[in-house]
Amino acid sequence: MIEIKCNDIVEACGGRLVSGTGTERILNICIDSRKVACGDLFIPIKGERFDGHDFLVPSLQAGAVAALTQQDMPAIEGKALIRVDDTQKALKDIAAWYRGLFDIPLVGITGSVGKTSTKDMIASVLAEKYSVLKTQGNFNNEIGLPLTLFNLDKTHEAAVIEMGMSNLGEISRLTAIAKPHIAIITNIGMSHIENLGSRENILKAKLEILEGLDSNGLVVLNSDDGYLAGAAKNLPFRTKMYGIENEADYRAYNIKNQGENGTGFTVKIGEIEYNVHIPVPGIHNVYNALAAMAAGVELEIPMESIIQGIAKFSPGKMRLNIITHNGIKIINDAYNASPNSMEAAINVLKDVAAGGRSAAVLGDMMELGDWAPEAHRGVGAFAAAKAVSCLVTVGQNARYIAQGARESGMPEAQIHSFDSNEEAICYLRTWLQSGDVVLVKGSRGMKMEQIVEELRIEN
Repeated sequence: MIEIKCNDIVEACGGRLVSGTGTERILNICIDSRKVACGDLFIPIKGERFDGHDFLVPSLQAGAVAALTQQDMPAIEGKALIRVDDTQKALKDIAAWYRGLFDIPLVGITGSVGKTSTKDMIASVLAEKYSVLKTQGNFNNEIGLPLTLFNLDKTHEAAVIEMGMSNLGEISRLTAIAKPHIAIITNIGMSHIENLGSRENILKAKLEILEGLDSNGLVVLNSDDGYLAGAAKNLPFRTKMYGIENEADYRAYNIKNQGENGTGFTVKIGEIEYNVHIPVPGIHNVYNALAAMAAGVELEIPMESIIQGIAKFSPGKMRLNIITHNGIKIINDAYNASPNSMEAAINVLKDVAAGGRSAAVLGDMMELGDWAPEAHRGVGAFAAAKAVSCLVTVGQNARYIAQGARESGMPEAQIHSFDSNEEAICYLRTWLQSGDVVLVKGSRGMKMEQIVEELRIEN
């Protein structure tokens, strides 16, 4: 973060200075009292289980030079105190103002599946030419995105920002802060359908990203997604499409599955064909690479450099990470799950197994509401069609995965359902042997990484 003055904060959030001079130098913005450092502005956030105001005074005592408050408080000698109506709204207002200090291209990404991998792929490509800030971890919501933008400093030449949501209006507020030059939507799936009610509403929520797009900006959409292909016909922005099955500006062909070694494909730009290698398995990563290619071309990165950036891509933690232990390959994709990502992960499992024994350990997919039984059964049917050697389910809704597999012809002896990770681990220890490949995947709340960690412990 670059140094700013307290008066700038007051003006940015429409606050009122209760104490202090307004000339205080702010070096960082913090919402976690445990991480406060000298020179910080502390912003207390009121949550369901805690209220940051309880830690306001201790944060000032720990070195913060200023704090916001939405509660009436007396002046604090030697510290700047700024009264606002809503500290969380103030956080976003300050972030929007701070974003405006940087005249750099910003790529905004949303979608039901693949946001993070696409973000990382794009950042890898852009890093071939620019110094890039990208969203870290799950900092993609109305608190995380502002905190990400506060990491911008004079060294950055571009930014790649992920935008998540669970309801209508959230991406609208995020894009108003980030103000992207390129807006990418990966797909319209079933994530958060419990809250939004239909895929049409999910599309509506994702399209909110365009509200903050620069008037000369670029929209990049997946042509193989029917919802996005339909939406593309009526957009008042320059639009580029990418895909595999349907016509697109960036279309992959000659796709070659190289198992654990990754995926190769060919793409034609103008009259020139380029061969591209992605160093990780999964055809879904071809889509991510195509989106990254579109962003790179728009930001005038040479194709040779774009291809180099894609070749340097590395997935994030618990996102199809492959670990080998005692001759068993464990695919850790425990970060989260949806029907589309489950199917993509099962494809990777079969690619890596390359005809050998494969085990899919699948947990509940959350936030599907009334669609949960059908969605889980669909995943089970997919696993059966892919001839997974062993299906292990964890959780109540995951039993529908077992049901779907059973109804699609998977032999009963290959299907095993458990209520807990511990039970699943006990069974897997009896089934797995050297040479096997096992996929572990479920929604974040299922904490499926526990299974991965236990499988890596010596018996």
